[in-house]
Amino acid sequence: MLPYILSDQMHLIEAGQLTDQTKNTFPLTLTTGGDQAEERIASLPLIDGVEFATAATGIRYQNRSDVMLVRLCADTEVVGFFTQSSTRAAPVLDCEFKLQSQTASPSAIFANSGNANAFTGADGFAAVKRIAAGVATELNISADHVLTASTGVIGEPLTPDIGKILSHMPGLKSSLSPLGMGEAARAIMTTDTFPKVAATEIKTPSGPISIAGIAKGSGMIEPQMATMLAFIFTDAKISRMALKTLVNEANSLSFNAITIDSDTSTNDTLLVAATGTSHHPELTRKSDKWPQFSHGLESVMASLAEQIVRDGEGAKKLVRVRVIGAANKIDADRAARAIANSPLVKTAIAGDDPNWGRIVMALGKSGAKLSCDQLTISIGGHPVAENGQVATDYRESQVADYMKGSDIQICIDLGIGKASAQILTCDLTHEYISINADYRS
Repeated sequence: MLPYILSDQMHLIEAGQLTDQTKNTFPLTLTTGGDQAEERIASLPLIDGVEFATAATGIRYQNRSDVMLVRLCADTEVVGFFTQSSTRAAPVLDCEFKLQSQTASPSAIFANSGNANAFTGADGFAAVKRIAAGVATELNISADHVLTASTGVIGEPLTPDIGKILSHMPGLKSSLSPLGMGEAARAIMTTDTFPKVAATEIKTPSGPISIAGIAKGSGMIEPQMATMLAFIFTDAKISRMALKTLVNEANSLSFNAITIDSDTSTNDTLLVAATGTSHHPELTRKSDKWPQFSHGLESVMASLAEQIVRDGEGAKKLVRVRVIGAANKIDADRAARAIANSPLVKTAIAGDDPNWGRIVMALGKSGAKLSCDQLTISIGGHPVAENGQVATDYRESQVADYMKGSDIQICIDLGIGKASAQILTCDLTHEYISINADYRS
């Protein structure tokens, strides 16, 4: 398959140095967004025990698929991570309840785009119940084993479209196929400009362990858990608790380390399913392949997260904000996130403007402990500020030329500790305003 995920040695290197503070950070990938989307889809491995189907119901979009059905084999282990929003959507609350109370494993996942089914009151829960019942009837399973997810406009009842959805259930069942993951990635898109997929394989003497995932997200992204929607599948044999531990660890380095516009969705859902159909023995922390599987899962999640940022609404540039030398991890994250979310920083990047004073501003408001006399800032490896003032060898023309590129790296050393953090973000362009101003019209 196409090796578009790099090895674990390939992490962000600032100014040519690989230090302890660059370890266990967001892995770099070869993702270039939509240009390679079709290659990524073509190279997706089949995950034994998982089948996909899609349909065009016309909920909001015409002439394109807008619902996805996934059938999982018996005894699949599923874990979920969800938005921390206080206005969580009905499907999110339903998934949380089912995963917390399940004694049996989920057997199906259903997702729709175009309508978030969020802030829709009792109607929203009724819609979820009817969809789950429709899937359950068609697949001859319990409705308690059907997980649902939605994305789209908030506050619009989904009930008027339930008839459209249910009428497609027989067709969805008949078209279920292990080959349908790429189409499923397209079906969950809203303002996305390309489908987001990622995969990797871990070689073992008893055969490969495959991991593949799809995601959607373009705006309303500062997840605090996952992305708007992400579904990852593996044939690994692994217990639910072990899988949950690994996903939680990878989440902090991937979906929880991105932001497009600082807005947390009502519908953020990450579901990871392990079918247990590989020939390799059950993975535990004592397994020889545990480190490789852990890294493989992290790489798939990181690639999906990066694709989301590259496809940020109106985005032209991907920006990596790296903070080292912080007093603690919380401060490192605060500082990096303040820069990544600053409209002034993001618009300067959009305009190729090396206005590093905006980075200083963002650091100052972040609440992170810092010392101006020890603070250093570099952009693309070019020294910008040091010791509380402009760097002695700063050349604005060099930085301005660098900022014309599509990948921007900003590194800040707070100079007071050993903690670090990295956040991926994007620039803020006029197109972001146009997309969101016209979203419902």
